[in-house]
Amino acid sequence: MTLPPGPKTPLWLLRQQLDTNPLGCLDDIYKRYGDIITIMSGSTPIVYVSNPSGIKQYLTNTKEITISSVPPGDSPITVGQMGQQGILHLDGLVHKHRRPLLMKTYHGERMNASGKTICELTEKILSQQAIPKTFIANEMLSKITLQVAIEVVIGLREGERYEQIKHLYTSCMKYEKSPLFEIITKLPFTQLDLGRLSPWGYHKYILKEIFQFLYNEVKERRQEADPSRTDMLSDLIFACDETGKPLSDEEVRDLLFLPISASNNGATDSLTWLLYWVHRLTDVREQLLEELDSLGENPDPMRIVALPYLNAVCNETLRIYPSSMFSLPRVVVSPVEIMGYELIPGTVLFTNIYSTHQREDVYPEPKQFKPERFLEKKFSPYEFIPFGSGGRSCIAGAFSIFQMKLVLATILSNYKLTLVNKQPERPKHSNDQCYAKSGVKMVMHGRRQHQGKSKPLVSDFV
Repeated sequence: MTLPPGPKTPLWLLRQQLDTNPLGCLDDIYKRYGDIITIMSGSTPIVYVSNPSGIKQYLTNTKEITISSVPPGDSPITVGQMGQQGILHLDGLVHKHRRPLLMKTYHGERMNASGKTICELTEKILSQQAIPKTFIANEMLSKITLQVAIEVVIGLREGERYEQIKHLYTSCMKYEKSPLFEIITKLPFTQLDLGRLSPWGYHKYILKEIFQFLYNEVKERRQEADPSRTDMLSDLIFACDETGKPLSDEEVRDLLFLPISASNNGATDSLTWLLYWVHRLTDVREQLLEELDSLGENPDPMRIVALPYLNAVCNETLRIYPSSMFSLPRVVVSPVEIMGYELIPGTVLFTNIYSTHQREDVYPEPKQFKPERFLEKKFSPYEFIPFGSGGRSCIAGAFSIFQMKLVLATILSNYKLTLVNKQPERPKHSNDQCYAKSGVKMVMHGRRQHQGKSKPLVSDFV
């Protein structure tokens, strides 16, 4: 077997370097070893590809390369978070059947109907920010994306049950970004359940509470099933599996968990970076406001999402900081040649999304935030892949961009915000996601006066 080159650094040390300086670490590896590299995990070769032609080659070799349902080294934490029958732990015919059931919620008229809700929730939460008081953008945006996710997935918007599930998910996600949880994920011997007062036990307790809530909700909704409802839970209650049998309550419960979690985590991090770039770069902000003001006051959400420069700004944010830095894995099942290297069965393949987005031959001056590149060129699905590609791409990718556009447009059109820190925001790496370390500190200065179709005044921003 001829493997691509790669660092000989122990895997544990590479992970530490990635956590400390994620983008610098990946940039250094790319410069030294090129766009296809190997990192050994024990005796298993893990090959990362960041060459568009190579990505297309291995994604289309479906006979020799198959989807992996469980990433190598998958921990009890990961399995517990997803549920044993969650979409990421299914493969083959079962995965092929379940995926469209979940995707139905995020497309067509369903997505369009969510537009007004997203704008209303954003307006409601922004209006609660004190003036002039510092707030953490990530925390504020998390409130918006979580409420949207709960409504879209479960169909709850208010009431006791809504408040209960919102509290559980908020507690879980806050804990999973804490320094203590970082230690647990890196030191397996700390994964001892000593009750809810212990670090591992507390995490298990929260997950158990969430899964129990979802299970109860499934059972109750099945008893009073309403075919007119358009949330994901209703779709799954009425759905049948590949044999024609209704999905079990346990299956529906597990399938519901990840869409809420992913919609909140990934969307919140992307929106945080989006708000950061727009308020850091005056020219970008002014051009966006001019485009938004051209629609007049209270425009229809579907007119907002069609704006070309707004789309370009969202795409450029996802290019620099994609929702996930790597794709989900695929596994070689029979000998195959990729980019001139012979790979044997058992080799694991990942798309290095971040390094693909940093290629100078595809994106000149890749470190610069330049939305206009998305107005000047249409990139292939092997060059611009913020949500992964193929059969394991994010089911809510289109909805995520849809939500990004409406949240940003609502904030920018109606409120005057500024960044607290003048220094560039530092990225932090966790679970293959790259998020803003400080959460982006901002100050609310009050409402912004609409400018109609005229060019916005500089005084509106400073």
